Amino acid sequence: MMTVLVTGAAGFIGYHVSQALLSRGERVVGLDNLNAYYDVSLKKERLKRLMGHETFTFLHEDLSDKEALHSAFERYGFTHVINLAAQAGVRYSIEDPDAYLSSNLVGFHHLLECCRQFSVEHLVYASSGSVSGLNSYLPSSVSHNVGHPMSLYAATKRSNELCAHAYAHLYGIPMTGLRFFSVYGPWGRPDMALYLFSDKMIKGETIELYNYGDMTRDWTHVSDITAGVIAALDRPARPDPNWAGDQGVLERSSAPFRLYHLGRGEPAQLREAVRLLEEAHGVTASITLSPMQPGDVKDTYAEIDAARSELGFEPQVALTEGIQDFVAWYRAFHQGADRPAPV
Repeated sequence: MMTVLVTGAAGFIGYHVSQALLSRGERVVGLDNLNAYYDVSLKKERLKRLMGHETFTFLHEDLSDKEALHSAFERYGFTHVINLAAQAGVRYSIEDPDAYLSSNLVGFHHLLECCRQFSVEHLVYASSGSVSGLNSYLPSSVSHNVGHPMSLYAATKRSNELCAHAYAHLYGIPMTGLRFFSVYGPWGRPDMALYLFSDKMIKGETIELYNYGDMTRDWTHVSDITAGVIAALDRPARPDPNWAGDQGVLERSSAPFRLYHLGRGEPAQLREAVRLLEEAHGVTASITLSPMQPGDVKDTYAEIDAARSELGFEPQVALTEGIQDFVAWYRAFHQGADRPAPV
């Protein structure tokens, strides 16, 4: 049995990953600061379901609290760590940059130090497809240049990857980074597109499509992301004996370090996602078209060959099926489409 620390356990992906680990018999310690970036009651609802498992323990702590994190490692003896805690959101990073520095940089550094001090067997951490930034090649590959981020959020995620490599090189700790692409599904975040659009559709409010609706996203169902995270956890990064520093290869190293893209690998137009939401909700959306927002990218499209070949990652949920699944959960959670959803 593993003893796994899952940071951000009350969050969207953290909740699903924790459930998957518990269902296969692992001991999970979930850490979350329950911040108010979005409705805390949703986080508490997720947490309540996790607390029903005998092998789940919850710690209400913040990664930026170095002493509290050290005490948790000392007390529970984590064998593995999955870091899903972060200040999320591209647009919010423009409004409150300090939150990103505290959680995504300082907090991640504290986590790396604890992994070193307590000889953790493997750290899996969430990165983001947004690190691609100004790179215009599609599909986006883990081998592409990511030196030009378009938001502070993306810059902090790229920083995580670089710091993880340094610790893998210096201390031999296996480090696996996973770049997620447009995750959606049951128990999602209210600030994310499909949830936000659903709220506005149900309330009869207008939804706003940026870049005049001309955007594509590699929508990835949370069940597929969860499967990818678990597959990565079970396959610790290993040094590549054939790697050389002049190769320009970003995703592997002579250190036990790996990067993977986790996405559907089938991008869809934003307008198509809205159409499928309208169909599932049985409503017609009121739409306004707006210019591109600072920090946003026009298109995302993940090349997932490495995840397929090395992790056995194979997305199962098509967008049509996934949106129906999300809407079914949304309607049940909010007790009917006629009840205003919390934002």
